Parts: sequence; C-alpha cells; structure tokens
Amino acid sequence: MYAQIIGAEGNKVIASASTLDKDLRAGTTGNVDAAKAVGKLIADRAKAAGVESVAFDRSGFKYHGRVKALADAAREAGLQF
Repeated sequence: MYAQIIGAEGNKVIASASTLDKDLRAGTTGNVDAAKAVGKLIADRAKAAGVESVAFDRSGFKYHGRVKALADAAREAGLQF
C-alpha cells in the first residue's frame, strides 16, 4: 500500500509512505494493520514537511477496509482532511 502527499501544483511529491519502507517492511504488508502503519507514517512525514491539511483522494477505491484504516490512522496522527 502506498500513500503520497502531492503539492498543490501537482508536480512535486512532498511526502510518501509505503509498506515497502524499511520501517514497515518487517511486518505484514497487505492487511488493515499495515494500512494503519502507512497512515501514521505519512502523517508524521507530512507534519515534518510542514503540511497539516490535505485533500484525500482514494483513486476510485471504496472507502472501507484498508483505505479507511489508512485515513483514520492519518487523522489520529494529526493530519487534517
């Protein structure tokens, strides 16, 4: 699972997180727990880059399961949607 924060102009990736990152690779990578970890990591990296508010684009995926878990974890970590 991947998550990216892209600048308002659409041409620059400000922060990204993935289950393939060294920090998250050790555990399972295709379940709700992994999605929660990605959500927390992307929120931490966004805050470190000075981003506090984002628009959430789920790219056509339904808002349930792993997508919902990622969004909820990012909100709990302080990212505003």
